[in-house]
Amino acid sequence: MDENRINILNDSTRTISKLQLLTVFFNNDVIYKIYLRTQVIHQLFATNPDLDINKLELFHLQFTVTLIDLLKKIKKSNESRADLLLDEVQLNNELIGQMDDTVFTEHDFSNDKQRQALKMSQSLRKLFDVLSQELPDYPFAKNINLFSARYAPDYFDEIPVELLDELLRYDAADLYTHKYATIQRKLMGKLNKHDFKLTFFCGLKTGDITLEVYKFAEIEQYFLYSPSNNIFLFCDVSKIAGVARENKLSKKERVMQELLDKNVRLQSSAGVMKTHLPAEVISLLEEDYKKIADVDFLQHMSNFDVQANTLKAMLNTDLI
Repeated sequence: MDENRINILNDSTRTISKLQLLTVFFNNDVIYKIYLRTQVIHQLFATNPDLDINKLELFHLQFTVTLIDLLKKIKKSNESRADLLLDEVQLNNELIGQMDDTVFTEHDFSNDKQRQALKMSQSLRKLFDVLSQELPDYPFAKNINLFSARYAPDYFDEIPVELLDELLRYDAADLYTHKYATIQRKLMGKLNKHDFKLTFFCGLKTGDITLEVYKFAEIEQYFLYSPSNNIFLFCDVSKIAGVARENKLSKKERVMQELLDKNVRLQSSAGVMKTHLPAEVISLLEEDYKKIADVDFLQHMSNFDVQANTLKAMLNTDLI
């Protein structure tokens, strides 16, 4: 094998490796198909010494390298826009942290219950992922039960054991069961529908047994959490109307909840933004794939001049 052939094949391998990294990043079907086809084309030249190896070099120069440059530019542009969103997330987290520090220095129930609501929201979101993906992970936030242990003696309302039994009554057939938690199926569905937005409503106790009652933030519906056995059930608030006192959110707590909710949306948007491809680019790539997938494409290598020029034009547009 002559030195020129070896060098071109090695360069081809390096070029395809660069395309592979971008294929993984964008996770787009048409890019993946193009990547696979470039491997096939490389292998075709590698195993057929009678083919003009210079055509492989020409193919990469006209098409693959230009495509890589285009995808790199899109990736850089997307990441820059996504970073702006993540910078806002960081600023929000710092603000939440500053407010959270104030909450703990006051050791005030009306503030700490907001922190508990945030932790419970995160825990239920994680529990949803654990159940839907059948993961063995522990879904609860750290020290999730510390809140009840700390505040039950002074701030939770006493209820009779008969009412406790009634509130904890359920049909096992209606439950999702995990080794770390149990939750009613319809409750999990409704929590997911309302994006796990909730507020702490009140605490209940019977002796050493405690219950935490939460309210959906956007609708008049409630559910309870039993720390002793990690169970979540719908709660008919009319049954506790005579004993429970609603704990209203402070302005600071509402701001923290709003910032946390906003961060969830920003992080989701940033994730989508990073791998976004303009419709015009996807359309062009689909056309390119059809051409390189043609069994007679080697006979029409000159056609890639047009495709390469179109890709290069994309590099200089405002679409990216």
